[in-house]
Amino acid sequence: MTIRCGWVNEDPLYIDYHDHEWGVPVHDDRHLFEMLNLEGAQAGLSWYTILKKREGYREAFDGFDPLLIVNYDDKKLNELLENSGIVRNRLKIASVVQNAKAFLKVQEEFSTFDSYIWGFVGGKPINNNWTDMSQVPATTEISDAMSKDLKKRGFKFVGSTICYAYMQAVGMVNDHNQTCFRYK
Repeated sequence: MTIRCGWVNEDPLYIDYHDHEWGVPVHDDRHLFEMLNLEGAQAGLSWYTILKKREGYREAFDGFDPLLIVNYDDKKLNELLENSGIVRNRLKIASVVQNAKAFLKVQEEFSTFDSYIWGFVGGKPINNNWTDMSQVPATTEISDAMSKDLKKRGFKFVGSTICYAYMQAVGMVNDHNQTCFRYK
């Protein structure tokens, strides 16, 4: 029997996400942008809800291409508000456009978003040694600093809790439980 982290349910989609994505280091700028926005969309909801809508988000937001998203106008935003494939929250939808603008500025300054965001962990994942999911923090000093800097740069829906979940999702931190087969 395969032992997984305690937060995983029985849905094959969730199992696949845990087994193949969560905690795996990501260095592709577009995927990093997608995950930052999906984590922001999760605010007040479960990750499972967002994961089930991820394909809808990818379709609605042009594959999370920031060069396309920065040009969204009111007509496009209103179309998105009618799209049942995503969470229809005006502030969350508008945040993706704002985040695309901020993302492109970060790319200009650091040449890649990857080099900027991974700088918060010195370019390599933090490997934690939790024996129980109750030990996993919701925020850390690093997620606090990341949140503060992202907000200063104009990003939205990037509170410290969202940033820590993002760090877990893109492999900046390995929070797999020691008993989980993905721990190593």
